[in-house]
Amino acid sequence: MVLVLGVSAGAGGARAMLTHSDQPHLPPIDRCKVLRRRSGSMEEAVFEAIRLMRKSAAKRDEFITGIAVTTRSSSHAEAVRTTAGRNRLTVIDEPVAQLRYLRFTGRLPTEGSVLLYDLGASGLTLTQIDCRTDAVLASKRSTVLGGDGHDALLRWLLTRGGVTVDLNTTRRSKEALASERVLTVCDPISGQRAVITRSDFADLVEAGIHHSASFVRHMVEETGIHPDGMALLGGCTRNKSIRDELEQQLELPMIYDPEPEFVSTRGAVLLAAERPSARRVRSVRTGPIVTPSESNDGPVSRKKLVAAVAVTATLGGTIVGALAMDRDTGGHGDSKPSVEVVGPPKHG
Repeated sequence: MVLVLGVSAGAGGARAMLTHSDQPHLPPIDRCKVLRRRSGSMEEAVFEAIRLMRKSAAKRDEFITGIAVTTRSSSHAEAVRTTAGRNRLTVIDEPVAQLRYLRFTGRLPTEGSVLLYDLGASGLTLTQIDCRTDAVLASKRSTVLGGDGHDALLRWLLTRGGVTVDLNTTRRSKEALASERVLTVCDPISGQRAVITRSDFADLVEAGIHHSASFVRHMVEETGIHPDGMALLGGCTRNKSIRDELEQQLELPMIYDPEPEFVSTRGAVLLAAERPSARRVRSVRTGPIVTPSESNDGPVSRKKLVAAVAVTATLGGTIVGALAMDRDTGGHGDSKPSVEVVGPPKHG
């Protein structure tokens, strides 16, 4: 039997999923997550994931007939194509793959538009898409909140309680809070323990989620098209408190997959099975991508972002400095590092 491989690339690394070409919707034969090295590139993680899945296929004495990789920007797509060389693979704009899988599962509205709310490690990407034509109506990106920032916030809270752990332990604790209401974290050196709850985490990220809700409203105002639903994507949306807060803030029908971080990868699998020889599958765009600086009411957008930063900083914000904190630096204290706001990427 032949296999297909889907890979999704992001700032934090790559996820890959291996399955039979005639069963792309079933549980995968194998899958992996490859974290991006501190000094490594995004494409390095992508091709390490491909290497691991090819090794898995070889152990089964099976052949991978199609490989598809989702990318978030033109620069990422070009980097993957350049690194691939003569290796044949399909490079897919991420929203195309996400839309393909959501439609396959029957979760996508047949008319109107849908918002893809993709909250990943490095930030939030919003994409509004017409469900009938698959045309991208608008796209924005913000780094006011994201998985890395959530990790840093949680690590800061633990440090205030006298518990210092590394970022991997912090991330595992954050992920555990998606299913556990109460969690005990132990300092591996001092033995000090801290109890954290899902409500504690919700309080930490509340300001960022409120900012993202304003971000959504502003996009809808700019497009003038009210969405018929919002798909919650990215590993951060596994946390129920985040989903509940967004639903309360926006009052939109929420579309949610039990594995939101694998929606892009599963879409890539479906497209790898359908288009094993393609070189690039791009999003269809109806016009210029909407950005805070390009919109007609640019000054208002800027004021909203500044206000969001002020609120976020007051309540904790994205703790950039905590990401660099290490036990041997003596990184203790109650100060909250700064918040960073980055505009949307340029798409090709």
